[in-house]
Amino acid sequence: MKLHREGYTIMAVTAIVLIMINLGINYLLPDGYWIPRLTLIASVVIFFLVVQFFRVPTRVVRQSDREIVAPCDGKVVVIEEVVETEYFKGPRRQISIFMSPLNVHVNWNPISGVIQYFKYHPGLYLVAWHPKSSTENERTTVVIRNKEGIEVLFRQIAGAAARRIRWYVKEGDKVEQSTEMGFIKFGSRVDLYIPLDAEINVNLQDKTVGSVTVLATLK
Repeated sequence: MKLHREGYTIMAVTAIVLIMINLGINYLLPDGYWIPRLTLIASVVIFFLVVQFFRVPTRVVRQSDREIVAPCDGKVVVIEEVVETEYFKGPRRQISIFMSPLNVHVNWNPISGVIQYFKYHPGLYLVAWHPKSSTENERTTVVIRNKEGIEVLFRQIAGAAARRIRWYVKEGDKVEQSTEMGFIKFGSRVDLYIPLDAEINVNLQDKTVGSVTVLATLK
């Protein structure tokens, strides 16, 4: 396991602030006993939590032309037929995955292909499970077309706490399934829109492992 580059600045600043707080308390309370120790324990816990936000585990990833893999770690919270209005402008199957602050926050490409469409949308910061978060929150929309001409759309969606979306793709890029495409700091949600005839391989409340779990199989 390694740490993601998106966390380097935050981890460094957190470490400096915590060190300064501990030095200050030890200076102000040189004869104290439990307060400096309690502060030190709390600082270690806080720093550990911040570090775990940016972990990047080593995984044996999946690559298959017929499979759509999970773009993130989390829990399946939506599986339903909807009308996608931004790109397809028609019916698609939506699969939504909620990322908690304890999940790995890396995002991966769900299929191999070429980026046909990319757009960043500024917006609100509603809680990630709010029904309107998919259309009103800060988000990105990415469409990948595979070699068979099948397109899959997915969105990185910011939540109430996750206000930092990062992406490393642009229109015209050729991407490989299960490779890193972005990062959402401190968790949030990812929505996928797939063909109606794709076979769904997950159920509501299932836990997903990004770049590994097969969400659906293409016809």
